[in-house]
Amino acid sequence: MKARRRKGCMHSRLSTLAAALGLAGLVSVLIFALGGLLPDDRTPQVSAEETLRKAYESQRSDFWVEAQGEIVAVLADDRRGSRHQRMILRLASGQTLLVAHNIDIAPRLEGIEAGDALRVRGAYVWNAKGGILHWTHRDPDGRQPGGWLEWRGRRYR
Repeated sequence: MKARRRKGCMHSRLSTLAAALGLAGLVSVLIFALGGLLPDDRTPQVSAEETLRKAYESQRSDFWVEAQGEIVAVLADDRRGSRHQRMILRLASGQTLLVAHNIDIAPRLEGIEAGDALRVRGAYVWNAKGGILHWTHRDPDGRQPGGWLEWRGRRYR
């Protein structure tokens, strides 16, 4: 009877050890696979400006980014289809982006003007002039986090 218990106990310990090793292996594989996506001391952090510069140079589109800069121009609203408040944002790198903020979904930034600081989260689309940031509002269907504009301490979604 004692021998069976020992054997069962040993089997139980081996099963636990195998499960632990399997879990550790899975975690290792995930860390390796996601290595470029997970920040740590060995992975240099890339600034939004660097990400946007590389996207512009390679004509890459359709990714979310958070950036900040200075408004250099406030343009007339785009009234075709959904209405958009438009402004040109200059990043610290000097790159400029058209910010197209859907004012049928999110509040207008009343009184924004050239020289104002702006933080933005939106989806980047390449164009020859530096790019466009859109989706600077909540997702009305709730399928994705959406974006926002931060101006004068208030977040516009």
